[in-house]
Amino acid sequence: MNPLWTRDTAVQATGGTCATDWQATGVSIDTRTLAPGDLFVALSDQRDGHEFVARALAAGAVAAMVSRIPDGVAPDAPLLLVPDVLAALGDMARVARARTDARVIGITGSVGKTSAKEMLRCVLAGQGRTHAAEASYNNHWGVPLTLARMPADTEFAVIEMGMNHPGEIAPLTAMTRPHVALITTVAAAHLEAFDDIDGIAREKAAIFAGLEPGGIAIVNLDLPTTPILLAEARAQGATILGYGRAESADYRLTDITLTADSTVVQALHGEERMLFKVMSPGSHFAMNALGVLATAGALDTDPALAACDIAKWAPPPGRGTRETVPLDAGEPSLTIELIDDAFNANPTSMVAALEVLAASQPVQGIGRIAQGRRIAILGDMLELGPDEVAMHRAIGDLPTIGAADLVHCVGPLMKHLWDTLPGDQRGVWVAAAPELAAQAHRLVDAGDIVLVKGSKGSKVSLVVDAIRKLGHRGARNAHPAGQKGID
Repeated sequence: MNPLWTRDTAVQATGGTCATDWQATGVSIDTRTLAPGDLFVALSDQRDGHEFVARALAAGAVAAMVSRIPDGVAPDAPLLLVPDVLAALGDMARVARARTDARVIGITGSVGKTSAKEMLRCVLAGQGRTHAAEASYNNHWGVPLTLARMPADTEFAVIEMGMNHPGEIAPLTAMTRPHVALITTVAAAHLEAFDDIDGIAREKAAIFAGLEPGGIAIVNLDLPTTPILLAEARAQGATILGYGRAESADYRLTDITLTADSTVVQALHGEERMLFKVMSPGSHFAMNALGVLATAGALDTDPALAACDIAKWAPPPGRGTRETVPLDAGEPSLTIELIDDAFNANPTSMVAALEVLAASQPVQGIGRIAQGRRIAILGDMLELGPDEVAMHRAIGDLPTIGAADLVHCVGPLMKHLWDTLPGDQRGVWVAAAPELAAQAHRLVDAGDIVLVKGSKGSKVSLVVDAIRKLGHRGARNAHPAGQKGID
């Protein structure tokens, strides 16, 4: 295996100093996942990475990039000494980007960017050597880390870019220099840091500023903020490919069929009909997939192979993953269907998740209640700004919320939704997720379909874990207490 970095190439990239010769086959920032042969980068975030240098070297790191000699580490250890570790990682990222002939794709969006990144990885992996981060490494350290890990012989690189505040996308796209940039959608996420959703759109559209000359902008044409995205793409001289339901779309969505475990999509590319399947239900997945296929088309890949390979994608944990949880080891039919969408939430993704729940069919005639139910467990949507209360109340006006037999709510913001629900639909409200997790065995019964959705900070993933554990123990204690789940 050719080294990813040598002492000399890293020194040249960063301007640092290192007296010891070494060759690295990878780059790591976490001793828990470090592999022998990695260069350990001592970033400072919630913890100072310098505290872990000794552990990294003991675990097989060939060297560590540091801004000082850490305590407990010999001065003659293989240390690449730089003035600022994060800045040096950025320097390595720019060198890695410059030394490859890869076609580089940048992806951003308020919702769906990680799913789109993974879809595109599936589509491109069958058509060339493809590099993408294994997780949502989309911030000020995640993007340079992803680039620094990119092998020189990469043919396609997929780089996800996120933001919480204004001004964060521009340096990431300048570092990435994409040939193609895709914006999945613009929604009320991180709205507390912006004046309005137009401000979010302008921040997302900043991805086009980093496009290489002759670059291509992939734009969702169905958004209220689409004109902002198009204006910025034109200002950067990009070729624009539009996708969505709009008549003017280059990739036009014509039909979506949701099944229990998939989404069948029909679309048009010019006069050419497209038919493909996404192996997870949800119209939002269909739209993401269409944007991904438009991106693949912009890269001149084989469209038939791309349409087939998108079916290899499955949602990552916490983003709409479906799983069957057994409630009785002796009765295989006694199960519930769990939809784990607990990684994040905003009004747009909440609409999509409730649509999936509404289209799902519970199993009747099994369990103690013998009536399968659609159950929504909803946690607070965070970082929505001054209109957050109204946005939570507005969930009660969605047509799809009526398809839920029970709605349990977690957090002070979701209390505003809970207060609006009719009595027969109102389940449990708790201030914090651990309270509901402790009641999980009382909330579900065989035949139920259970959606868990909320922002990561609401910690509704604890409820997901508690429901999963019902299957681990055979649900010996599982019993519903009436229709509302408390006894």
